[in-house]
Amino acid sequence: MYSGHSDSGSGCLRDPLGAHRRRGNVPVWLAGGLAIVLLVVAGTAYRLSAARTENPPAITLPVPLSELPMAIEGWEGHDLEIPTVTQEYMKANFADDYVSRRYSKPGEAMWADAYVVYCSSRPGGVLGHQPMVCFPAHGWIHDDTTPSAFVSRSGRQIKCLVHRFHEPAPDNRPIVVLGFYVLNGQITVSERDFSGIFGRMINISGDPARYVAQVQISSVLEHSARALARDLADSVLAILPDQHGQVRRAISPSHPSEISGATEPTGN
Repeated sequence: MYSGHSDSGSGCLRDPLGAHRRRGNVPVWLAGGLAIVLLVVAGTAYRLSAARTENPPAITLPVPLSELPMAIEGWEGHDLEIPTVTQEYMKANFADDYVSRRYSKPGEAMWADAYVVYCSSRPGGVLGHQPMVCFPAHGWIHDDTTPSAFVSRSGRQIKCLVHRFHEPAPDNRPIVVLGFYVLNGQITVSERDFSGIFGRMINISGDPARYVAQVQISSVLEHSARALARDLADSVLAILPDQHGQVRRAISPSHPSEISGATEPTGN
């Protein structure tokens, strides 16, 4: 029973207002202020995280794709212009680096186009950006697609798909597109290999060895496409990180066709 005086020994009634002013020896006003600060910090972190997820920073290859040799095995190359609107779309949606180049062999009436796209900030961003979608969208008529393979200069067998199209009449011009993907240093021809969680997760760590690259070699003649694929494939794979994250190509070698360790396969 309350006797009308405080018991200084117990301290339970020494400060009747303390129960309202303190929570665990922290003033209520201070606890409230801390809560507001934490809410502000959490909100800012969420907005920054959301912005990073929606617009992840581009990831740079240790050796850019522009370092692909212009002259190799008798081929002479020159860069093809990509429309600005296409470049902006590629950068905004999937491409961290890319190269589009035409190679020809003077005197042999041979030419073929090389198109390589590297996607790391959004590895799965390249999903759907494939010959079976893009060529028909530009008016080409699909004839057939067959699984195939070719052997690179270093002796590596590389699986690929060969897509055949032709333009509508009256031109009927044919084109053959030889294509494959490089997934973290491994060759694949199926989008299913990176269409799951891996492909849809943002590469927040910025690891350039976590990526999907698309390689397309095209020409009006399948022989020309296969010839360039054979001569250029080792150079492409020497720039892209292998399954151990290693890049075998040195920047600006003394000879354009020099490839460090090109005879050392990294798996199919």
